[in-house]
Amino acid sequence: MGDVRIVFSDPGIDDYRNHLLWSPSHPTLIEAEVELWRGDERIDAVWSYTALRSFGVNGNRFMLNGRPYFLKMALDQGYWPETLMAPPDVDALRRDVELALELGFNGVRKHQKLEDPRWLFFCDLFGLLVWAEMPSPYRFSPKAVQRLVSEWTEAIRRDISHPCICAWVPLNESWGVPDLPTNPAHRDYVRSLYHLTKTLDPTRPVIGNDGWEHVATDFITIHDYASNPAVLRERYATPESSALVLERQQPGGRPLVVSGFTPNEHPLIVSEFGGIALITDRKPGWGYSRVNDTEDLVVAYEGLLRALHACRGIAGFCYTQLTDTFQEKNGLLNADRSPKAAPERFAEATRGKRKAVAMDVDPEV
Repeated sequence: MGDVRIVFSDPGIDDYRNHLLWSPSHPTLIEAEVELWRGDERIDAVWSYTALRSFGVNGNRFMLNGRPYFLKMALDQGYWPETLMAPPDVDALRRDVELALELGFNGVRKHQKLEDPRWLFFCDLFGLLVWAEMPSPYRFSPKAVQRLVSEWTEAIRRDISHPCICAWVPLNESWGVPDLPTNPAHRDYVRSLYHLTKTLDPTRPVIGNDGWEHVATDFITIHDYASNPAVLRERYATPESSALVLERQQPGGRPLVVSGFTPNEHPLIVSEFGGIALITDRKPGWGYSRVNDTEDLVVAYEGLLRALHACRGIAGFCYTQLTDTFQEKNGLLNADRSPKAAPERFAEATRGKRKAVAMDVDPEV
């Protein structure tokens, strides 16, 4: 028996079907049952679900269901203390989705991991947007290229029907392509991955290389770990100031765009920032910046989030990170998923006064 794919035509989204649209605030799923009949005999049936929603880019905005939508995401590496990359049980997958939502996020960037499809199901069910990201190779080689292309193609094929996935990310921080500015083969590879992904799935945005050294992308993404909220506010306050960052600054120590790529009319997303570690004598570790008690962590988090919510030059952000991971003690949650402070305080800062669907008005500070 071979695989059979059945494609149903869709006339598009109209006012009569708005109540059926899937979004984080209304994750409407539509049950679907496909039956196979031979004459008057039903010989097989399968149950699944689908959803009505669209993702896209319009100028410097990310669009969900035809409307501007502001992304408020957390970086999630998907590790557990005892079982590492494998969840201890299905409830752990569900709980991770619930925790991200409880902390005020409307999406997560699943970092360097193709997660269990059951986790994607819970994201579909509860309304959590996902950036799906391919684990990176260690170095550039013909074998690495062949394997990544094959595995990435299979990953897209496996997960393409999940309504929660709003972007594909084949590479991160030039890992596996360390010489993008100087090596044409590396640049051609990133462009090829971008266009391959768009060919396999033309319905979603693609970030060719997240964080810096962009050569082909639908979003300009920046990894900026400035610990001073005033610095973030100055850099991304307006589209004009954000454009100057692209031209003149290197927040991650690498050029943000590679010669030959023109970053006009792309949404700009600060796809890594924060990374505040709670470090105590009892709990040493690492972070991009550090504090020594819970209240200082909350205050520092509030300051960074308040700054980015006030910025008109970005279309979203992704905080590093959801949970502690090994030596990285910069999660809002400990590795065992216990919160480092009252979740409602984190959630209030995450949500801010800027509504996800209200980018047409100046954000309130």
